[in-house]
Amino acid sequence: MNIIITGGGAVGYHIAKLMASESQNIYLIDQCKDRLAYVQSHLDVFAIHGDAKSISILKEAKVESCDLLIAVTASEETNLLVSILAKKFGAKRAIARINNLELNEQDNVDLFTSLGVDALISPVRLAAQEIVRLVENSVFTDDHEFESGKLNVFGITIDDSSPLKDKTISESAYLNPELAFKPIALHRRDRTIIVSADTKIKENDIVYFISNDESINHVIDICGKACFDIKNIMILGGSSIGILTAQLLENKYNVTLIEKNKELCEEIAGQLKNTLVLNIDGRDVTAIEAEGLEDMDAFIAVTGDSESNIMSSLVAKNHGVKKTIARVENIDYIHLSQNIGIDTLINKKIIAASNIFKYVRKGEVEAIANLHGVDAEIIEFVVKPNSKVTKKRIRDLKFPKTANISGVVRNNVGFIPFGEFQLQEGDRAVVFSLTETVHQIEKFFL
Repeated sequence: MNIIITGGGAVGYHIAKLMASESQNIYLIDQCKDRLAYVQSHLDVFAIHGDAKSISILKEAKVESCDLLIAVTASEETNLLVSILAKKFGAKRAIARINNLELNEQDNVDLFTSLGVDALISPVRLAAQEIVRLVENSVFTDDHEFESGKLNVFGITIDDSSPLKDKTISESAYLNPELAFKPIALHRRDRTIIVSADTKIKENDIVYFISNDESINHVIDICGKACFDIKNIMILGGSSIGILTAQLLENKYNVTLIEKNKELCEEIAGQLKNTLVLNIDGRDVTAIEAEGLEDMDAFIAVTGDSESNIMSSLVAKNHGVKKTIARVENIDYIHLSQNIGIDTLINKKIIAASNIFKYVRKGEVEAIANLHGVDAEIIEFVVKPNSKVTKKRIRDLKFPKTANISGVVRNNVGFIPFGEFQLQEGDRAVVFSLTETVHQIEKFFL
């Protein structure tokens, strides 16, 4: 594919890094020479210095033969204009990053679609929605729905009390007599392991399951966990993610938002109707203790400082808070959550990239999800007529060992396929694959 990325900031760089590793032809446009120099020294891309709104710059990037334009500068006006121009000059598809959440309203989405913008991506909204899902599913480290919940992929940390502990997958098969779920991978320290029959599950492993909706509670039980109610939530940081998260939670939970900037506090208090907004420095442990930290069921740290978010979440955990979520900007930190005791570390760049990646994948891709700290993708393919996966049973497909067909939705019903199952045209197949072998998987669905 020929791809143009406008904006070499954090989001643009991360998307370019992921796509460059897959041998795509990438042009990255940015006005900052220093940023471009950094990109060129780290990635195999064509760097172009200039204003992406310039028609001559777009032509230099060969916009007329562009398969996908991704506009992710800091200016949503620039992103929208560039996307519209690119489509007019022949780009097949254009995606624009937005910051103004009002633009996500359906009427506005339809307006920009009519102008040629194929998709609007809001990293802030995507991150806030992911936080809400993690709050609503309190025992999960990750949670992704497919086909409106007909299939669910989620991660659970294995405790000492779990019947799965120190058993191989085959030894624990008796716990799943109806074959309504299956473990598909596990994360151990900094390794991602695709499970097989002889994979042994150990204490503190994060195991990723796929399940139909009816079996989720059973999976939670055999992992030695119990769902707990969340009523009181403390959010640290009046960032755009913090504000939107509070808005999404405040009508269902008792939400307290902590922000150290007094003027910003007053502004936020005017936006949030049912949230207690407090002007406190989150690094002042005594102050947040006085505001009821020990009474909180969940603590969400979303300031712009990754280290502060991590440390404050650890403080909350030490005070007995059951659910902790911390925003980090440094992607290298994502792998730390399992080792340091925070339930989930989130990164909006990764979340945004996973939503954009479905436009890059081959085959008819309906959705893509990434698990936190795991070098793998969960891809929902719509099975095409005469594709390779329709020719044989799953056990005879010679699927890569670093991937598996984890779930299928057929006739609006979700279920878990095993070796004897054969896919049909129109099925929606949920595939779990290590990133390194996704290209091999795509060929099965063409």
